[in-house]
Amino acid sequence: MHKTYSQNCPVALGMDVLGERWTMLILRELFGGPRRYSDLRAELPGIATNLLADRLRSLELDGLIKRTDLPPPIARTVYELSDTGWRKIAPVLRAVAIFGIDRIDAGDLAGKPLTGFLAGLIAGFDASGARDVVATYRADIDGRTFEFAVDHGELAPPGGAPAVVMQASAGDLITIRVAPTATRRKAAFRRLKFDGTAAAVAEMQRIFHLTA
Repeated sequence: MHKTYSQNCPVALGMDVLGERWTMLILRELFGGPRRYSDLRAELPGIATNLLADRLRSLELDGLIKRTDLPPPIARTVYELSDTGWRKIAPVLRAVAIFGIDRIDAGDLAGKPLTGFLAGLIAGFDASGARDVVATYRADIDGRTFEFAVDHGELAPPGGAPAVVMQASAGDLITIRVAPTATRRKAAFRRLKFDGTAAAVAEMQRIFHLTA
């Protein structure tokens, strides 16, 4: 059962759902793409298995995530954000990422592609500048693939082939955001690789503020 602040206030009502321990981190993981239960356990060390199951069940009841049973030969259950989850949770995660980005230890990013995705791409998303953009993108960051879309100023689940495929390291993406010198930012930007038409690449760089 949800704990509640019992206040008829949008912040309190939102925290009734999102304020439970581990909930935002579970949503963070699913924002990076569909994940198995075992994937979530591996990425959330310290969470009890019964607590993870309870949080997933609650988020599914709240309509923020959905569970899909994949057919053989894969035959596994995966969890992912629902359409409602994408619409409501993506802006929240982006806001929290912006709040926390200057607290990141840039020297401790090995094996953390999701951190690169959130801080390097999502925190830089310019919703107002993307109002006329409808495109799917793929980011390959340190061996993990993230697929997502922009739909008239909102982050959305992927739809169709990506207009741009970007290859990067988490370290370079973070460096572009937080490095204290222009020289370091430019060096990191030059290591990013983009595959797409010149117009599509320029548009992606603009709406995610991927510049030197």
